[in-house]
Amino acid sequence: MEMVPWHGISCCLSAAALYLLGRSNGRDVDFLKSVNRVNQLKELAQLLDEEVIPLVVAISGRVGSETPISCEFSGLRGVIVEERAEQHFLKHNDAGSWIQDSASMLSMSKEVPWYLEDKTDHVRVFGARGATGFELPVGSEAFEQSGLDLERGKLDYIQGLKMLGVKRIERVLPVGTSMTAVGEVTRDDVGAIRIQRPLKGPFFVSLKSIDELIANLGKWASLYKCASVGLTALGVYMIANHAIRYILERRRRSEFQKRLLAAAAKRSGQDNEGEKADILSDSAKRESAMPNLCVICLEQEYNSVFVPKFMN
Repeated sequence: MEMVPWHGISCCLSAAALYLLGRSNGRDVDFLKSVNRVNQLKELAQLLDEEVIPLVVAISGRVGSETPISCEFSGLRGVIVEERAEQHFLKHNDAGSWIQDSASMLSMSKEVPWYLEDKTDHVRVFGARGATGFELPVGSEAFEQSGLDLERGKLDYIQGLKMLGVKRIERVLPVGTSMTAVGEVTRDDVGAIRIQRPLKGPFFVSLKSIDELIANLGKWASLYKCASVGLTALGVYMIANHAIRYILERRRRSEFQKRLLAAAAKRSGQDNEGEKADILSDSAKRESAMPNLCVICLEQEYNSVFVPKFMN
């Protein structure tokens, strides 16, 4: 038996990690509940003039840009565009069967300066792609089958490949999308108002409203904490069970060793007594000299012995 209960320790460490995640999400929930919500973007200029620094707020608006990107596949106009192409194929494995696999062919990303706007004003968004909760919706997804090139097909087949086609995925943040941003509001070098990651605290840019963000983070915080409690209980049980089994095994070994020593001492004393040793039969001597525990499991009484067989 291993002296260190690695499975139980792993459960406890996982529980600690989940507990920390739950606490982190809980802090984010408290932050979002306490942050100043700005209903109209024109209010930001007045708040900045009051020299409230750092000014951390929650704003909402629609995505806009003076130089939007025209998407090639979806036809949308967006401010952030990611294009990825994957080659899908079948490959021959060692077992003789064909399995599907893919490989990245192209990955490209574009972004132009953009802002959130409402009927009163607009605020530039800086560093949104590194913010918590930021996701790019899928603009288009298409699969192009490989052409019927016989020569190329023969070469691929010899190499153990069957080309299926190319999958193209275009993710885009379209103009006009409603978004929520929670961060520090400041002025740039030319005096324009922008929202960015604060020096301390989280930075959110999401398609969800702030109430939806609070509800989602609160749900995950509760799940993490419940999972942490469950893994902690399981880890403690596994460690305790391992410790009990280890103690019982050590006790059995100690008892077995004492019995062996007592049997050896008894047999030695019987050998020194000539007359008493002649009275006892050989089988009785063995039974009195040997303990009744199995030497393999150290738990049950032995019920058989191995007798060597000599071949002529």
